[in-house]
Amino acid sequence: MHHKLSRVRHLILDVDGVLTDGRLYFDNHGNELKTFHTLDGHGIKMLQQSGVAVAIITGRRSSLVEKRAHDLGITRLIQGREDKFSAFQELFANEAFDLEQIAYVGDDYPDLQLMTRVGCPIAVPNAAQPVLDRALFVTQRSGGAGAVREVCDRIMQAQGTFDAALAPYLAN
Repeated sequence: MHHKLSRVRHLILDVDGVLTDGRLYFDNHGNELKTFHTLDGHGIKMLQQSGVAVAIITGRRSSLVEKRAHDLGITRLIQGREDKFSAFQELFANEAFDLEQIAYVGDDYPDLQLMTRVGCPIAVPNAAQPVLDRALFVTQRSGGAGAVREVCDRIMQAQGTFDAALAPYLAN
């Protein structure tokens, strides 16, 4: 697993169940609410600064996801697409890529289309069993509770960039 993580150049994330806990919240006016974990957000920023690009492909559409992606500096975002592999192909249509250098974090059946093709498929522990069965590894933290941070840290550790990413936060 360490070898595969060391080769990752792009991390692609699902939203519901990965960046969130998977539950859908609506207020009395039908407005959707989502909660995102700050650990995930900071981990994404650190990973991007270390040279790994981050993208989001999600089956639902939400202005909240667009705002979160923007706040995190994620420019590659496709929403409202159940066909995750076709969405992935659109994201990378104008550049060469090696599927072995792609990590994908998912939790449900639509994620399998992409998970079964990339070099580093990752699942959260609350994922559907077929997703768990096909994952290179399963995070300890659940979706929406720091799972993405765990993935970001593990990628940086495998690539030898974690200590440099952590250094600004340590007392000298």
